[in-house]
Amino acid sequence: MGTSDTVWLFDLDDTLHDATGAVMGELRQAMGAYIEEHLRLTRAESDALRRHYWLRYGATLLGLVRHHGVRAAHFLHQTHRLPGLERRVRGHPHDLAALAALPGRKVLLTNAPAAYAARVLGVLGIARVFERILTIEDMRLFGDLRPKPDARMLRVVAARLGVPPARCVLVEDTLVHQRAARRVGMGTVWMQRWIAGEATGQRLRRRPPYVDRRVHRLRDLHRAGPRRA
Repeated sequence: MGTSDTVWLFDLDDTLHDATGAVMGELRQAMGAYIEEHLRLTRAESDALRRHYWLRYGATLLGLVRHHGVRAAHFLHQTHRLPGLERRVRGHPHDLAALAALPGRKVLLTNAPAAYAARVLGVLGIARVFERILTIEDMRLFGDLRPKPDARMLRVVAARLGVPPARCVLVEDTLVHQRAARRVGMGTVWMQRWIAGEATGQRLRRRPPYVDRRVHRLRDLHRAGPRRA
C-alpha cells in the first residue's frame, strides 16, 4: 500500500479536517430544520428521520429524494450555507504536507456538495493536491444520485479514473463506506482522528475484517505494509 501506482480516494469530512468540531452540529440542525419545514414534522420526528436515512443509505439526502420527492440541489444549497464556516475549518499542517508528498494519484471523493467542498479545500489550501475532485453532484448513475456507499458508483469511479478497483484505496472515516469499497475490491484505510460517531459501531476500537488499516494521521499512510496489516 502506498506505491506510485496507488490511486488514493480521500473522503473530506472527518478525514482531511475536523468536520465534527467545525460543522456537523450546525449541519444536523440545518437538515433537521429543512425536514421539519418541508415534511411538516416535529423536531424530534425530523431528527429521527434524518438519522434513519443516514444509517440506511449513508446519506440523509438519498432517503429524502427517494421517499419524499425532495430536490437534491435545493436541499444541498439550503443546508450547506454555513455562515462563518471558513473561521472554523481546522487541518493539521504536517499531515497536509504529508498528503501532498504521498506517492500515487490522489482524488477527493466526498458526499458533500461542490460549493462546500471548495470552501473547505480553500481554507486547507490543498485543492491542487488532487487530480480530480468528485462531489455528490458527480455521483449519478442513469440520472439518479448514487453517492457512497453505493458499490456500483465506486466501480464507476474506478472506471472513470482508468484503473481497476484493486488499484484504489479508500481513506475514509465512515465504516459503511469502507465495507462497500471492500466489496468491489478496493483497499481500505479507516481514518480515526475525528470520528463523527453517528453510525452504529463507529467507535469500535477493533478493526473490522473489511478494513486493511487504521490510521490516526495522514502521514501514517506513508508507512509501507501489506494489505490487511
